[in-house]
Amino acid sequence: MAPTANPPVCRIADFGKFKYELTKKEKESKHSASKIKEIKFRVKIGTHDYETKLRHAEEFLEKGNKLKMVLQFRGRENAHKDLGIAMMQKIIKDLETMALVDMPPKLVGRAVGMTMSPLPPAKRKRKFAKIEEEYVEDEDEDHDDEEGDEGEDPVKAEETGHAG
Repeated sequence: MAPTANPPVCRIADFGKFKYELTKKEKESKHSASKIKEIKFRVKIGTHDYETKLRHAEEFLEKGNKLKMVLQFRGRENAHKDLGIAMMQKIIKDLETMALVDMPPKLVGRAVGMTMSPLPPAKRKRKFAKIEEEYVEDEDEDHDDEEGDEGEDPVKAEETGHAG
């Protein structure tokens, strides 16, 4: 396969196998295209749950996937659509170091939806990355039994009827 070489060099190959490998490579390249991942929120979400969902969002964006953020309203929450829009603005602000907004928050029925796409890899900076710490036991707690109790003796407390 080197036509400019002297003498010319070529390789004898199975054309069917060659075509099969080409189609296989094309399928792989199409398969690695960005996918859309959906994350659902509620208006009354706890701070820990909110941070966990944003951590997952950052993971999806890190892999190059697009995000579809959906905030659903239930029951009385429908009367407070402004809280939903405010929550979406907070999400945009929290993920500004990782993504751009493709479609701004839009009210659709009983939900607010928006789509986000990842920033180029060089510009991404995670804000909610999980901090991996080792669990270290406090050594003071282990020695409490050895030290004398500062309260009353439990036997005397039972006799007098007073607890320390």
